[in-house]
Amino acid sequence: MDIRVLQYFLAVAREESITRAAETLRMTQPPLSRQLKDLEEELGKQLLIRGSKKVTLTEDGMLLRKRAEELVALMEKTKAELTSSSENINGDIYIGCGETESISFLAQAAQDLQKKHPLIHYHIYSGDEERVMERLDKGLIDFGLLVGASDISKYDYIKLPEKDIWGVLMRKDSPLAEKNISVPKICGISP
Repeated sequence: MDIRVLQYFLAVAREESITRAAETLRMTQPPLSRQLKDLEEELGKQLLIRGSKKVTLTEDGMLLRKRAEELVALMEKTKAELTSSSENINGDIYIGCGETESISFLAQAAQDLQKKHPLIHYHIYSGDEERVMERLDKGLIDFGLLVGASDISKYDYIKLPEKDIWGVLMRKDSPLAEKNISVPKICGISP
């Protein structure tokens, strides 16, 4: 399995069309179709359902897409690490995080670092705790930013100063807004 063919497969999965993928890859459609057919034969699995207007992934195709994305990301990260210059601090930092108030702390730290070292580039992966930890374990991200009680015993970590506050918002005219309920005091915040 060639990394270039995986990149072709990912382009078809993204575009949902062999013709459009060939255009984005700047190649003609017949060689791309041949590469995909050869990949399916090599794996002994059908990866694509070729419809008249759209190409969709089979279950095996969805698994390959996930793994191919990981492989291509890891290849790009490795390539960037090996080609980076030792004279200037530069390179790519891959961060995994969820939606949290602590992202502002991270953004400020990244901005301060970028002022000193403008050749550093950041890549953010947004996902839930499970996905962030999975990417961390596979070496696809350099560090993760997690919210809540996670099992972090196998990681080095620091606690950030920010605390997230969660709440429920709804329109005032919502039937639920009329309900009178008692909400327990959480994290020092009372209703």
